[in-house]
Amino acid sequence: VQAAVNVNVLKAGMTHSVEDGYVGFVHFEVEGHVRKYEMALQSKKGRDWGYSLFFLDGSGPEEQIELVEDAIEDDDDLYFRLIGEAKAQLAEEAAPEA
Repeated sequence: VQAAVNVNVLKAGMTHSVEDGYVGFVHFEVEGHVRKYEMALQSKKGRDWGYSLFFLDGSGPEEQIELVEDAIEDDDDLYFRLIGEAKAQLAEEAAPEA
């Protein structure tokens, strides 16, 4: 069992098109880590998500990004929270202007 990572979401976004399905991203930082991260998301129908994890600004310590990758894979709450942050942006963008 590993220690939970403390994640602070900085920015998120998502778009949807017939060709690509749902494509989104989440920029976040992890307490105690030297670099910020980007999680790129893609889903055809908005149910099963593929993702990739990157350092946001250049490269960083491999052991830190591996720790975050493990946390996302092992912690469903964190995984769905990050996806939810991106999906919430899609809902805001799709809302009609008042």
